[in-house]
Amino acid sequence: MRDWRWLLLVLAVLLALLQYRFWFGPGNSGEVMMLEAQVANQKRDNEGLQQRNDALAAEVKDLKEGEAAIEERARSELGMIKPGEKFYRVVEDAPVARPAAAQAGTQDAQAQEVVP
Repeated sequence: MRDWRWLLLVLAVLLALLQYRFWFGPGNSGEVMMLEAQVANQKRDNEGLQQRNDALAAEVKDLKEGEAAIEERARSELGMIKPGEKFYRVVEDAPVARPAAAQAGTQDAQAQEVVP
């Protein structure tokens, strides 16, 4: 009977030590959860970078194989046109600034109109 008590005590102490190491020792559950969160964030970042790499690879392939992409870039970034084409530039009118004396006269005329 006595041997069972010692064995039970040794097992309880061993369980306590293992629990201590699990919760507070190196590689504890808190560190594991933190590392899992870091892995999830890194995977998300990697997916975004992989999509960016795929888009760049498709653009490189298009530039190597097709003339349409090269032509589009030349037109948009360099402002180039084909021989025989006509180039039209549309410029919006800028607001015309009136002289200060003319503005003062206009404000007086508006003030006179308001008065009944």
